[in-house]
Amino acid sequence: MSELNIAGFVPFSTVDWPGKLVAVVFLQGCPWRCPYCHNAEILDPRASGSVEWGDVLDILDSRVGLLDGVAFSGGEALMQASSGALADALRQVRGRGFLTGLHAGGAYPRALQTLLEEGLLDWVGLDIKALPEDYPLATGRGGGDKAEESLAVLVKHGEVDHEVRLTLWPGLAPGGDLVGYGQQVAAWARERGTRTFALQRYRYPASTPHALPEVGWMDEEARGRLGELGFDTLIIR
Repeated sequence: MSELNIAGFVPFSTVDWPGKLVAVVFLQGCPWRCPYCHNAEILDPRASGSVEWGDVLDILDSRVGLLDGVAFSGGEALMQASSGALADALRQVRGRGFLTGLHAGGAYPRALQTLLEEGLLDWVGLDIKALPEDYPLATGRGGGDKAEESLAVLVKHGEVDHEVRLTLWPGLAPGGDLVGYGQQVAAWARERGTRTFALQRYRYPASTPHALPEVGWMDEEARGRLGELGFDTLIIR
């Protein structure tokens, strides 16, 4: 099989799949250049990874019964789907009794559809960057049509749990109403069938003043308006 290009591996995480204890495999490469990306060092798909897949499997073998699953992230994990390496890795993880999860940005809807149709995913976290027309600002490359198609693919597979989320990066609404913009994206996602939606405040590096306060950054009125959209689950981080 083709080898995954792995940028990093976290053997234990409580935050990368809601309600699950998982290992996380970070794959090298991403087609987008979001100005707020926290993983900028792993965006170049030509760069060599630092972890061997065989080493990951050895660690997973030692954690059977201790972890719920394995989540594949990036970068953009689906950038490596065309070689078949990602599907093969998911099958190997499944064969060890783990659940399989995927973090995706929406750039590769056909790859996402293939993995879902093959029944290789138990959970998908889909990062919606902005309203489709604002993707050139949010990703530096466009791609709003691809993200919208990815969302459509995801919601058609109701058997797969999901989380659709938006990070309120201040550049989305310079000098404007970030929370209001978040509500627009939430409504857009709900209209397209999203069941679980997460609105999350952008985390600046520790040396940078926060644009939004750490505690109570969204008032009760705004939370109420989001709640009225009718998600099965609404998360505000």
